[in-house]
Amino acid sequence: MQKEPLSVVVTRRLPDVVEARMSELFDTELRSGDVPLTRDELVEAMRRADVLVPAITDRIDATMLAQAGDRLKLIANYGAGVDNVDIASARQRGVLVTNTPGVTTDDTADMTMALILAVTRRIPEGLAVMQAGRWEGWAPTAFLGGRVAGRRLGILGMGRIGQAVARRAHVFGMQIHYHNRRRLRPEIEQELDATWWESLDQMVRRMDVISINCPHTPSTFHLMNARRLKLLKSTAVIVNTSRGEVIDENALTRMLRAGEIAGAGLDVYEHGANINPRLRNLENVVLLPQMGSATLEGRIEMGEKIIINIKTFDDGHRPPDLVVPSML
Repeated sequence: MQKEPLSVVVTRRLPDVVEARMSELFDTELRSGDVPLTRDELVEAMRRADVLVPAITDRIDATMLAQAGDRLKLIANYGAGVDNVDIASARQRGVLVTNTPGVTTDDTADMTMALILAVTRRIPEGLAVMQAGRWEGWAPTAFLGGRVAGRRLGILGMGRIGQAVARRAHVFGMQIHYHNRRRLRPEIEQELDATWWESLDQMVRRMDVISINCPHTPSTFHLMNARRLKLLKSTAVIVNTSRGEVIDENALTRMLRAGEIAGAGLDVYEHGANINPRLRNLENVVLLPQMGSATLEGRIEMGEKIIINIKTFDDGHRPPDLVVPSML
């Protein structure tokens, strides 16, 4: 006898081709709008689903999981990060959690380099002048930025994305330095021409550009706190395309306003869309609306990984992108 198709509830709009394929394979409930579900709506979605497909902005904690009932068996997270889901609580309740790792590595690394260039070459300032019709012609000292070639780039977090950033930055002539929980293998260091710093404090005080490429965990929360930010050279630039919680946003804002840090390029924020309003008004800051992984190709590949994880689970096998607490 043919078994009933899995009930899959998707919390946000996904690319059309992904939604179409999911609807072919499963009993899929899609969203007509793209407004995030409320906490209560997420709980109701979990109660009526075998599989929930949340976005990284959907916070699912232990209390919500306790109210979800017994039907939910898999949370197939649409994103590489899983800090939005209480993995340990899910496992205790027999709910598996998967993610979509490795898909947007190149996209995020591209955006990191774009932010480095945008800040150091003052691209947004030039764009604003042109759009306002205030440009009066070329001048020898107008919009002077700085070369990236020869600058020291300190990468905080040398995983897939950190290494992809290193490869791109090396092509631009930057000197590659990094701090990581574990030192890379010698052959990888040699390939990247990268220098490892055991002490983050020692690395930070010597860099021209800092790139944040580590996940948000209890140990990385405010890793770039006020004390550590003060170690930066006044000419330094900091870029973050990883997780906003890694930087103390209020401390960063104060130092940027005081000229103690030359500039910042941010694609993620400590409190999500609730960005410090004083940060928005600074000319030495480039702010993007979490665009690091925003390519059509990447988002489709993420959807394909979701489908593979669900289909593998439905066939009675371990999903290829299963997340367990020891991985975090």
